[in-house]
Amino acid sequence: MQILVLGATGFVGGSLVPALLEAGHEVRALSRNRDRATATLDDRVEVVEGDVLDPETLDGVFEGIELVYYLVHSMDAGGQYEQRDRQAADNVATAASEAGVDRLIYLGGLGETGNDLSTHLASRREVEGRLADGEYDLTTFRAAIVVGAGSESFEMVRQMVKRIPVMITPTWVRTPAQPIAISDVVAYLSKAATTPETAGKTLEIGGPEVLSYEEMMRRTAAVMGRRLYVFPVPFLTPKISVYWIDLVTDTPPSISHPLIEGLKNPVVVTDERAQELLDVELTPFDEAVETAVTSARST
Repeated sequence: MQILVLGATGFVGGSLVPALLEAGHEVRALSRNRDRATATLDDRVEVVEGDVLDPETLDGVFEGIELVYYLVHSMDAGGQYEQRDRQAADNVATAASEAGVDRLIYLGGLGETGNDLSTHLASRREVEGRLADGEYDLTTFRAAIVVGAGSESFEMVRQMVKRIPVMITPTWVRTPAQPIAISDVVAYLSKAATTPETAGKTLEIGGPEVLSYEEMMRRTAAVMGRRLYVFPVPFLTPKISVYWIDLVTDTPPSISHPLIEGLKNPVVVTDERAQELLDVELTPFDEAVETAVTSARST
C-alpha cells in the first residue's frame, strides 16, 4: 500500500514508520526540512519537502497515495496553536480529497465530549471534525497519555517523579486516565491500514488499566526505584500548578500548560470497538514505563 505519513519524525511517527515498512508498505514522509528528515528516517522512506500550513507546498505530495496518517500537532510551536491546527487540517483535507486519497487515519485525544473540554482537547476534536469534511474515509483513534520515551506528557511525569520526592498537588491528580504504551498505539495504527472495517469509525484506545495521575506517578517512581509522597490539596488549581511544573521540568510552557489544563477531564475508554476490531495485546503500565525509562536513559 502507498502510505503518506504526516509527522513521520515525531514521537508517534518515528515508531510507526518502521512498523509500516516492516509490514511491506511503501512510505512517503512530508517534512519542512527534507535533508534533516532524510538523515533521520529509514532509507526506504521517500521524503518530500512541504508544510501542511502552506497549501502551495503540498502540490503533488498526495498523488498516488492510498492512505494518509495525520500525526501533526502545532502545540509545540507556542501560542495560537488552535488556529494553526485548523489551517493544517483544512489544507490536508483539501489536498487529500483532490488527489483521490482513499483513507485518512488521525490520532486525536481521548476524553469526554461537551463544553467543558480543555482548550487542548477541544482543539483535537475540532481537527477531527475538519478532517471529516474530506472526500475519503476517516478513521479517528482517540488516545490518552502515551507512555514512551519522547512523549511530552509522559516525560513531564518522569521528570517530576525524578526531581520531587514530595509533592503538594491539586486534586486533578485523582482524575482517572487510561495510559497506553507507544508500542500499542503503533499496533493499533498499523493494523488499521489493512482492516477496512475501521474505515469511517472513531475508535478509543487505552492500556489495560485505568489509573489516576497520582497512581501513575507513584508507579513510575517505583519503576525508577524512588519513593514518592503525594498530598493533594483543593486550593491548588491546574493554572497554579503549571508554575511549579515549569520550575522542575524541561517541558516547554507551550506544551505543559495545555496538558495540565486538560487534566481536569477524565480520559478513559468507554467504547471497546478498537480492541474488538484489531485485537492488540495490551502492554501493562509498569512494563511500558520500564521500557520508556530505559530508552530515556540510553539517549
